[in-house]
Amino acid sequence: MSTDPSDLHADVLVIGFGKGGKAVAAKMGQLGKTVVLVEQSDRMYGGTCPNVGCVPTKALVHHANQRRPEDSPQDWYERSVGEVQALTALFRAGNFEGLNGMETVQVLTGRAVFRDSHTVSVGDGAGRLTVRGDIVLLNTGSEPIVPDIPGLKDSKYVLTSTELIETSVLPPRLAIIGGGYLGLEFASIYRRFGSEVIVLETAEDILRREDEDVAAAVKTILLDEGITIATAARVPEVTDGPAGANVVYERDGSKHVIEVDGVLVGAGRRPATSGLNLEAAGVAVTDRGAVQVDKYLRSSQPHILALGDVNGGPQFTYISLDDSRIVLDQLIGEGLRSTEDRVAVPHTLFITPPLATVGLTEREARAAGYRVKITSQPVAEIIAMPRAYVVEETRGMMKFVVDLETDKILGAALLSTDGQEIINTVALAMRHGITASELRNSIYTHPSSTEAFNDVLGVVVRSDT
Repeated sequence: MSTDPSDLHADVLVIGFGKGGKAVAAKMGQLGKTVVLVEQSDRMYGGTCPNVGCVPTKALVHHANQRRPEDSPQDWYERSVGEVQALTALFRAGNFEGLNGMETVQVLTGRAVFRDSHTVSVGDGAGRLTVRGDIVLLNTGSEPIVPDIPGLKDSKYVLTSTELIETSVLPPRLAIIGGGYLGLEFASIYRRFGSEVIVLETAEDILRREDEDVAAAVKTILLDEGITIATAARVPEVTDGPAGANVVYERDGSKHVIEVDGVLVGAGRRPATSGLNLEAAGVAVTDRGAVQVDKYLRSSQPHILALGDVNGGPQFTYISLDDSRIVLDQLIGEGLRSTEDRVAVPHTLFITPPLATVGLTEREARAAGYRVKITSQPVAEIIAMPRAYVVEETRGMMKFVVDLETDKILGAALLSTDGQEIINTVALAMRHGITASELRNSIYTHPSSTEAFNDVLGVVVRSDT
């Protein structure tokens, strides 16, 4: 690196401390390459997942599920938030030391702004640095979207997911605008902590991508938890009152007003590219503001690659990690790995019990021209799965979509305890062409959730024969 303390040069310049960029930085550092990683916030070392995403939210799921009826909601919540914040601080410090402690890797804290396609400035005033990178990786992630609803941005009761999980005061009444994955997860978490929760969703129903039977099973569980779900609901206005926010929503031709202590905006996230001055770097972006990349994650400037949410792909930490494999193959491998190599990528909605899915739904499979058979069972009726009774969580269902001609699994929806784990077995089977019959007749440990496959894959509820 340069001897001028305000002028650095790196073989690899990484902007953003997310999962993918972190993995590439560590590997290149191990190979002796000089690496500079720039992160704008000292609270985001390690990226979204360990700080404001997967780790704290799933930890809150765990804490919320541990609360007993006799436990004070506020006291339990405050203690839980404290413990979760301590956990994220531990991870944050570990991420920083893990990279900055490497001989050829340096972590800088400050806002990176492009000056040209190889150079960024970091920070302001006397502490401003200039960093030039031969290879530049963009890994800035995504940021919450706040809809353009009159009064929403100005309300003192409105919170993003990041702000909500860092407050130590449990909102007694919580409105969630948006019934997607984020909205439903937070609805489940905060209802279990003791909040009164209403979800306001503009679509005709929640989880419209899923088959109707799966979505209905999820909705039943959420309603049984005491969550209010208002679908086909439009929110035209939010105003602050003396004791909370007044959320106006219109549904079925009627106007409703509810007073709440907090409003969570769960309308999704967008790529975080504003302020980077990508124009100076000659980097093209999509209509949504994502860095435009090819299947090898190269931008319009071949030496600039984008990993994770910022490239507009699926917003999952494990996708960002896979992005790092593609980028490393470009930098030190054969340059053949691409996003087209991804098959059977699973997803999980972390309500209780979780909904884990992979592949095609029944509706999608038929639309694609497959002749299918459907195997499905309520969890409570799966005899081979006593674990559900052991952990006292028998709600939910399991469903598989199977190709009638080949017996290969086209997709699955597992609304069950341990669903987030056992879906990975299904995804692996799909990637390697394991048939439904082979998965059904395999030997699994007992009592486990995986052994449910011994039953459910033999219960055919519909077939195109």
